[in-house]
Amino acid sequence: MNRVLVKQRCLYLVAVIITMAAGLASRAYGAVLPEFVREHFGDALWAGMIYYGIRMVCIQWSRARAVLISVIFSWSIEFSQMIQVPWLTELRSTLWGALILGRGFLVMDLIRYLIGIGCVYLLDRFLLSKIMRL
Repeated sequence: MNRVLVKQRCLYLVAVIITMAAGLASRAYGAVLPEFVREHFGDALWAGMIYYGIRMVCIQWSRARAVLISVIFSWSIEFSQMIQVPWLTELRSTLWGALILGRGFLVMDLIRYLIGIGCVYLLDRFLLSKIMRL
């Protein structure tokens, strides 16, 4: 594999890990965070992690395509929360199920996902792309 692609994938992996850690921290330490951060950042960071994960796996895709796929994926997960079959509800009641699939549909989450993906796209375009050139 090309050394440049390996470097890019590693950088996106680091971005996934940092974003995931920040999202988990926003949930774990919500009591000490400002209400706005506690309320909105976890979902935005989750969607940002999805974007970075897609960029890592599909490095050849354009950023615009990664944004589109990230939005479709995160919105699909959100809309799937309207499906209330017993086995899926039981899965969502677990910690990992709730973190990955969520628990209940909220229109506000759709907006949070768009903002999170938009923010990490801008970081990717204007910061990570410069780091990759070093």
